[in-house]
Amino acid sequence: MTVLPPADATGQEARPAGAERPRAREAGVLIGRLPTGPLNAITDVPGVRVGHRTVWVGDSIRTGVTAILPHGDNVFERRVRAAIAVGNGFGKLVGLSQVNELGELETPILLTGTLSVFRAADALLDTLLSLPANRDVRSMNPVVGETNDGYLSDIRVRPIRPEHVREALRTAAGGPVEEGTVGAGTGTIAFGWKGGIGTSSRRVEIGGRVVNVGVLVQSNFGGSLRIDGVRVGEKLAAAGLRGARDQGDGDGSVMIVIATDLPLAHRELDRVADRSFMGLARTGSYMSHGSGDYAIAFSTGEGEAVRGGGALSRVFEAVVEATDEAVINSLFRATSVTGHGGRTIESLPLDPTLEWLREAGVLGTPR
Repeated sequence: MTVLPPADATGQEARPAGAERPRAREAGVLIGRLPTGPLNAITDVPGVRVGHRTVWVGDSIRTGVTAILPHGDNVFERRVRAAIAVGNGFGKLVGLSQVNELGELETPILLTGTLSVFRAADALLDTLLSLPANRDVRSMNPVVGETNDGYLSDIRVRPIRPEHVREALRTAAGGPVEEGTVGAGTGTIAFGWKGGIGTSSRRVEIGGRVVNVGVLVQSNFGGSLRIDGVRVGEKLAAAGLRGARDQGDGDGSVMIVIATDLPLAHRELDRVADRSFMGLARTGSYMSHGSGDYAIAFSTGEGEAVRGGGALSRVFEAVVEATDEAVINSLFRATSVTGHGGRTIESLPLDPTLEWLREAGVLGTPR
């Protein structure tokens, strides 16, 4: 078993840079028909912040923490409406029952590796209870999701420590979101290729105002990859380009986090969260028996909740498109990783992928 460095060590060594790998839209992959926000990220929803802490130690630890904050204030004092949908419940999502019982989120959301989820939840709780404003709090519901990164990382070590959680929370910010092999996506695999963190957003007009819908995913699942309807996974296999795992291996997991500034109540947010699995299916996932697939949706919008069918239908479409593109972004931005046991997961081969998309007539002008 891997021995971690002393507690004062950084636990974050140099890792492959992903700057040379474009996001899907930058390469001309224009998924859907709705416009994106200016960042094409979950942070297009005003106030939403994202932070990462990558934990990359020696040759065996490839994991991390990603934090999603609905706003910059104390979430326990300024809670937001929320809901969690379960696509396939083979997972260890901490905090699910209270969110769905009360319809609200009272802590930031953390994502990490499966066996570290409990340590991350404890560290989140410890960090929040230490805030002066929370000194009299006697109950708190930390929300922590996970996917299993045990193929590339020595998961039994459970390497996530309180300082990793605090760093992800401390660095959480608006603006562009780092994607691919970072934070909770450091050791993940999707469709046999290197998965990771991906994000996207859409804008729709409702009641004379522009509404933002943002999605962030931690991709770590199987199936046969499709991009904008093109059977890329099958084409890669036929060309002798296969990921380290069989393309049909559907086991794995995905965490989907959805944010919107449209005021929505718990029931409507539950319906919004459900629609994200349609976006997941468009990428080639079928949510296999061994896959833990969850969607957390929250609204930062204040005032009376919108319940109108027409408005919700537009949000549903936005969520499907943004989820689809967020998964593709996680693959496009991810870099190849060698980890535990000398195993290597290659990044998605972009040159043949883009050529097949061009031949299929679905590649547009890069944006």
